[in-house]
Amino acid sequence: MESGRFPKREHICSTRLIDQLFGNGSQRAAAYPLRAVFRKTDRLPTGVPVQVLISVPKKHFKHAVDRNRVKRQIREAYRRHKQPLCDAIPSEESLLIGFIWVSDELSPSDIVNERIKKLLTRIGEKI
Repeated sequence: MESGRFPKREHICSTRLIDQLFGNGSQRAAAYPLRAVFRKTDRLPTGVPVQVLISVPKKHFKHAVDRNRVKRQIREAYRRHKQPLCDAIPSEESLLIGFIWVSDELSPSDIVNERIKKLLTRIGEKI
């Protein structure tokens, strides 16, 4: 796992993985304005311990510039705080995580940073 980076292979792009993430057996955690859905699986072919999906619905932000800003904040916060969670995953398992924005308002980056850190801590405790 590349420390301090968030390369493309750590993103969930496959429809099969998205269906698996949101299917039965997934667990949830929340830290307003974010909600996380996560699920343990067998080690994926990409070889990375954690793959992430970020969703900011158009229902909450009509303008793409606002959605892109929030996604950028989430990506940066995850990139900064992912290492302890990645180190805790056994070598034969992977973790799929979906971060979903649930607020209608923009938040400062330090709040998003704090909430992502809290969510990753909760996920680490549950797995």
